[in-house]
Amino acid sequence: MEPNDLRNLAERLLRGDLSVDDFTQRLAHRPIADVGVAQVDLDRARRCGYPEVVFGQGKSVEALQRIFQALIAAGVDVLATRISTEQASQLAVSFPAGVYNPVGRTFRIPLAGGPAKLTAPQGHVAIVTAGTSDLPVAEEARETALWMGAQVTLVQDVGVAGPHRLPARLGELAGADAIIVVAGMEGALPSVVGGYVNCPVIAVPTSVGYGANLGGIAALLSMLNSCAANVAVVNIDAGFKAAYVAGMIARRANRP
Repeated sequence: MEPNDLRNLAERLLRGDLSVDDFTQRLAHRPIADVGVAQVDLDRARRCGYPEVVFGQGKSVEALQRIFQALIAAGVDVLATRISTEQASQLAVSFPAGVYNPVGRTFRIPLAGGPAKLTAPQGHVAIVTAGTSDLPVAEEARETALWMGAQVTLVQDVGVAGPHRLPARLGELAGADAIIVVAGMEGALPSVVGGYVNCPVIAVPTSVGYGANLGGIAALLSMLNSCAANVAVVNIDAGFKAAYVAGMIARRANRP
């Protein structure tokens, strides 16, 4: 167990949030929690730096409840992505502390004194959208970066159709450790942003666009062919993936 995790457990024990039995059980270190419908990886934070994140699409509410309970028992601040409004309304009954973002379709359960409660932000992640239609993917990215402990700046609706908009907002991107650029249509914005900044740019193509956009494939190919050397690309609509990578970059950039 990492020193910070041990400290968090000890603080929860002293506050009375954790029983002695729970405290000793967690010290026994169980790498996997078998909840019947899933094998929950409780060792991922030690191996990879952050706990397991739950992909909600296609899972029953009962399955999500069991997974959440296993993570909470391990002292993990829960993050679930692709949660529908129907799933969220039922989960809110079982987990009243949960926070649902209906635009980003994320469900977060913060724990008092849990691992995500940091004394200072773990770096700065900026998120830029080409249009308001790209906001659902951007919000998924924003919630993920916040869960990882980063400071987050969101700059919306500065696509290339109105090229004067981006330069006016560049000051908000200053000092970012990584910038996520979310765009559909022809996917040109990441290259433009990359030409203005001195940090990694993670491009996220979205499925927003008319017929020849091909559900985001046109934007994906455009971004893969970016001439800006600091641009890397993740999958279509993959806001979570972009933010996870950006969050790791930000944390490593701000290590003492």
